[in-house]
Amino acid sequence: MMTTDQLLANHKANVESLFDLTQKAFEGVEKLVELNLQVAKATMGETADTVRAALSAKDAQELMSLQASLLQPAAEKAAAYSRHLYDIATATTASISKQVEEQMGEAQKALMANVETAVKNAPAGSENVAALMKSAVTAANNAYESAQKAAKQAAEVAEANMQAMTANVAKVAPKAARRTAA
Repeated sequence: MMTTDQLLANHKANVESLFDLTQKAFEGVEKLVELNLQVAKATMGETADTVRAALSAKDAQELMSLQASLLQPAAEKAAAYSRHLYDIATATTASISKQVEEQMGEAQKALMANVETAVKNAPAGSENVAALMKSAVTAANNAYESAQKAAKQAAEVAEANMQAMTANVAKVAPKAARRTAA
């Protein structure tokens, strides 16, 4: 059994952990807001320049050239924005996941210690129940580890897809700009 001091210490640690996780989530949101403000500010300036250039075009050919010249940078900026979003989300998730994994590891150790204590103090004849309890805890730990591995693999696949998409945009955008100009 846990003492009152142990329960209070455990509760205090959980509250601190919650505040840490909340702080990390807010840091991610703050980065996202900062990125969006930068993009909005840059977009407003670029839009003004583009409108001025379009209004000063002397003929349709010059207007088409302007449009073609804007296509590649727009695609590259969209890819860069997506990459920044992905980086922010990945960093925030990794930070939170690391803390959650550490806490889960500690919780698993504490649970196993409690199970061991319960098994040692169990009345005679309850060995089967104790073995079942240990087996259930071990199965739950294994399931959690499998889910954790699957999540990491999914994150690696998402990272590879993001890199492939960025590379494709870098390859396709110049070709599209040349086709539009032609």
